[in-house]
Amino acid sequence: MSIDVVNETEAEVDIESIGSQARFILERLRIHPGAELSVVFVDVATMTDLHVRWMDEPGPTDVLSFPMDELTPPRDDEEPPEGLLGDVVICPEVAQRQAEQAGHDVRLELGVLLTHGILHLLGYDHAEPDDERLMFGLQRRLLGEWQTEDAR
Repeated sequence: MSIDVVNETEAEVDIESIGSQARFILERLRIHPGAELSVVFVDVATMTDLHVRWMDEPGPTDVLSFPMDELTPPRDDEEPPEGLLGDVVICPEVAQRQAEQAGHDVRLELGVLLTHGILHLLGYDHAEPDDERLMFGLQRRLLGEWQTEDAR
């Protein structure tokens, strides 16, 4: 599995931990070992530009996902397909503000955003109530499993 993590900001980001968490999530979801993922950390100006250009919404956001081959997790009786997952773009400055508002550290917030972004790459969405329950339930489960694994 190829996972590239790039920090284009001045913010401190634990690149190694982000890469490990991404690998953990993809393995848990049975994504093909040859899949490729890119995680990029950008500043507020870059995120604002991407948010306006691709979502037609003002200001920066916390995370954006840009799927490539529209891969989805395989069913238990299927083999995972090969392909490019795409890019997850995260803004650490927005993540810092959200972490402060939520009362937890930015490392946890970055992990939440990474998980959320990867799930979007895999076709999960939260526009409808049933889809939101499914996506956020899976997100909570994966984060809980990662926190248990990471504490070891």
